[in-house]
Amino acid sequence: MELLDKTINSYFDVWLGPRDPRVKGWLLLENYTPTFIFSVLYLLIVWLGPKYMRNKQPFSCRGILVVYNLGLTLLSLYMFYELVTGVWEGGYNFFCQDTHSGGEADMKIIRVLWWYYFSKLIEFMDTFFFILRKNNHQITVLHVYHHATMLNIWWFVMNWVPCGHSYFGATLNSFIHVLMYSYYGLSAVPAMRPYLWWKKYITQGQLTQFVLTIFQTSCGVVWPCAFPQGWLYFQISYMISLIILFTNFYIQTYNKKASSRRKEYQNGSTATVNGYTNSFSSLENNVKQRKQRKD
Repeated sequence: MELLDKTINSYFDVWLGPRDPRVKGWLLLENYTPTFIFSVLYLLIVWLGPKYMRNKQPFSCRGILVVYNLGLTLLSLYMFYELVTGVWEGGYNFFCQDTHSGGEADMKIIRVLWWYYFSKLIEFMDTFFFILRKNNHQITVLHVYHHATMLNIWWFVMNWVPCGHSYFGATLNSFIHVLMYSYYGLSAVPAMRPYLWWKKYITQGQLTQFVLTIFQTSCGVVWPCAFPQGWLYFQISYMISLIILFTNFYIQTYNKKASSRRKEYQNGSTATVNGYTNSFSSLENNVKQRKQRKD
């Protein structure tokens, strides 16, 4: 394994240049192999999990979901606050910010962005809960693509450009995740569901986030600084792919299925949000139907 890690690292050094020494020895960042293995295991579970659960009763996971979503809400809020204050303290330039002129603020940004990278590993649990609850229709191409790629992309970001212009997308995403995971957590409590009104706006916020990130990243291309240009072009390309997938999801969910969603609300169930659903009524209906068939 050590020989494999050295070989992979040597290739990365040739292709991408020297790594940022400020993250040397940090957890999961020294070698790419752990991140790659986690991603492969994630994809295997996505493939095999529904097969394993096919003839089994779905799990409720209600209590765990409340705790899980509350934890991610608080983590996202912490990251958002620390990134905003770090950018302010470092006097970051919106149009283009290199990775070495912010002083101590750069290290603050790096520490927070490590947590952002690590949160992408934690968020694999989103998919695992879908599998356990047998909400397989929510394991979409968009969902798997987004989860599987983010962990890997941020491993590279943390090793080569762990601060500077990299802060913007993570800051917006952390804010969106405060709204998103608070919605998931509250919707796991039946008494709270009638008061949750912002689910549709989460997807709109995500699309706005991608557009703003493309604009801010493009500023670094038009008015360049010492931040590597290749990373900017990659981020623009990745944001475009997400816009395409999220726009398709939005159209499918909120336009073409508008009439069916009204019926679902009338029947006491909730619709999906960004490929997620936190309704337990569908789970209860599945269990009832299974019992009826057994009788």
